[in-house]
Amino acid sequence: MEDVRIKIYLRPYPFAGFCILIIMSATIDYNKYEAVIGLEVHAQLLTESKLFCNDSAAFGGAPNTHISPITLGHPGTLPRMNHKAVEYAVRLGLACHCEIAQENYFARKNYFYPDLPKGYQVSQHTAPICNGGYVAITTATGERNIQLNRIHLEEDAGKSLHDQDPANTLVDYNRAGVPLVEIVTEPDLFNADEAYAYLTNLRRLVRYLDVCDGNMEEGSMRCDANISVRLKGVTTLGTKVEVKNMNSIRNVKRAIENEIKRQIEIIETGGTIIQETRSFDASNGSSFSLRSKEEANDYRYFPEPDLAPFRITADYLESIQRALPALPDELVQKYTQQYGLPEYDARVLCDDKATADYFEQVITVAPQHKAAANWLLGPVKQYLNEHSCGLEQFPLTAAALAALIQLVEAGKVSFSIASSRIFPEMIQQPGKTPLEIATALNLLQDTNVDNISPIIDEVLAKYPGKVAEYKAGKKGLIGLFVGEVMKLSQGKADPKLTNQLLAEKLK
Repeated sequence: MEDVRIKIYLRPYPFAGFCILIIMSATIDYNKYEAVIGLEVHAQLLTESKLFCNDSAAFGGAPNTHISPITLGHPGTLPRMNHKAVEYAVRLGLACHCEIAQENYFARKNYFYPDLPKGYQVSQHTAPICNGGYVAITTATGERNIQLNRIHLEEDAGKSLHDQDPANTLVDYNRAGVPLVEIVTEPDLFNADEAYAYLTNLRRLVRYLDVCDGNMEEGSMRCDANISVRLKGVTTLGTKVEVKNMNSIRNVKRAIENEIKRQIEIIETGGTIIQETRSFDASNGSSFSLRSKEEANDYRYFPEPDLAPFRITADYLESIQRALPALPDELVQKYTQQYGLPEYDARVLCDDKATADYFEQVITVAPQHKAAANWLLGPVKQYLNEHSCGLEQFPLTAAALAALIQLVEAGKVSFSIASSRIFPEMIQQPGKTPLEIATALNLLQDTNVDNISPIIDEVLAKYPGKVAEYKAGKKGLIGLFVGEVMKLSQGKADPKLTNQLLAEKLK
């Protein structure tokens, strides 16, 4: 990619009393640079209470209603660790192939924000519970593993509201103390597409594990990107810039693309990259500086004196490992190798946990795997898209859909009739079985030879020329005859029987 930049200079000639305007153009070759990217993802854990007290961790309460003296950091209050948060962190670490630390403690990270009531954050930054590991991604260039540096536990800060009062910033402490895991990659991503794939897979993973809902719009999953650029072939890292405030995976991709371009243009025009934190403005796709970047020693970490260290035992790890659900890659392999599904079908089914769970429930009743996949990826998905809802709001149970699939597989109705007539009626009348609806609407397929044979004779008499072509070797015309029979029988003729009878009559 190349871009032409225009430079304008005014060269003064003071003795002559005038200036000469010099215009120069420069072509920027973006392709000679490569980006190096590290991502920091904060994921709020789906615990009922906060990390160090019993205050509710639920999203959406009225401002400052999920608080207590502990959340507000009142003198004399003592924290107590949420064991479920530790379990969720370990669950995610095992799924990401991390090494789990046996000896653990929390530290104080000292800095002041108005939405951090204690004036410090309790974090595991210096001694993470999960070390190393990776998250697999697939992009247009292939598959690879994005290496993780660590996953650690910490508490969230509150939220500053700058648009509620014309003269003041308001602070809501409901979020303060909500348990987080911070998932930190190595500087192991090299373009915005890889970042997009990584975040998509990570969000899918936390949802499968039920440790986080992954909702970036509500802030329960947040991403900061550390970005630098360097000439291709250079091994040293450039000056990194952190970009924050991206509320969707798409906006993370946009922000990274913008920052890479910005840094290259600064270097190409003779400028210097400043280590800083920038905020992304999604409305115009640009970023602006927030502050110079702090170093780790600015935070003055020291062990949290009010919390005892804790130990992860081998038995505890084993119990969590045994309870892990089947994860997307494992399910894709199962669906393709055991069930014989195309890889595309398997990956779409496993794209979110709700769909995979629903599919599993359907095939326990109707073990026709491909037919079940076709229904979920066809009529069911179409309904969900049209009604802008998820499977959680879908009116049909898995057992009801399985019964409809079995009705089709038994040859009692065609897929066309089932999807266009019976399926909509089931949604309107979820208490009725598909067989009851098919019977009431007179949609059951006719398997009586004496009823179908005269219709076939009528069709063949209508198309003598096509019959001659068929007998001359144009066997594909059988589809025309079947279609006409189905039309005359109003879709009730059994297609399999119709094909058999046509083959006999056309000999």
